[in-house]
Amino acid sequence: MSTSERFDCHYCKDSLLGKKYIMKEDTQYCTKCYENLFANCCEGCSLAIGCDCKDMSYKDRHWHEQCFKCAKCSRSLVEKAFAAKDDLLLCTECYANDYSSKCTTCKKTVMPGSRKMEYKGNSWHETCFLCHRCQQPIGTKSFIPKDNGYFCVACFEKQFAYQCCACKKSITTGGVTYQDKPWHRECFLCISCKKQLPGQRFTSRENYPYCLECFSNLYAKKCVGCTKPITSLAGAKYISFEERQWHSECFTCLQCSVSLVGRGFLTQRDNILCTDCGREK
Repeated sequence: MSTSERFDCHYCKDSLLGKKYIMKEDTQYCTKCYENLFANCCEGCSLAIGCDCKDMSYKDRHWHEQCFKCAKCSRSLVEKAFAAKDDLLLCTECYANDYSSKCTTCKKTVMPGSRKMEYKGNSWHETCFLCHRCQQPIGTKSFIPKDNGYFCVACFEKQFAYQCCACKKSITTGGVTYQDKPWHRECFLCISCKKQLPGQRFTSRENYPYCLECFSNLYAKKCVGCTKPITSLAGAKYISFEERQWHSECFTCLQCSVSLVGRGFLTQRDNILCTDCGREK
């Protein structure tokens, strides 16, 4: 037989005519050479995985089909779900028993791959994480912890939240208290101008809250000198004489404008004069 008619193993050169062979990258090998050169080593038994065996692989690791089994209970993992832990392959049951968290409610294992809820180190089956009041699964909805229980927002508002005395809706975050009544911060307004009052100085009249500006404009006495409101709420000092009031800085002699605070003065009709200007008159 001529060389051109030969069909030999690429490595050992033995004839492959009438024999089983394997192609790799367009090159033929006898089964023995192929196994010696390319066969993977089994993680389980450390023997080569021959051409007549099924090669089970996971993350660049290989096993004979009969060696691909749970490291703890030895049950086959072929075509079954499994989990890896510290380079060991475990069936889902063994993994769950040894490593999976337990449901805080039913105390049963939360199986790998199942939907679960976690909060502050505790775990629940999705169907076990229930609102303490309505007993409906909370799922991925918002919830509020209270007294070792968990509540959906609607139930928490019904059972615990204060109601704003202005809009009558529940106060879930923040809020202010005025005269022992709860308010949303955005609902606590000046009764006159409707400006929000939280964080500002304010006063009240007949139990209604007012910002200082509105209260001064509506109720404060007016300065005889500048006609602007006089209020002590902002720390201003004022002078009162014969049912008339002045800001301290406005209580001056009508003629020479000298301050009359702490000094003697004279009156001329409705005018206030220092003693020097009064004598001149």
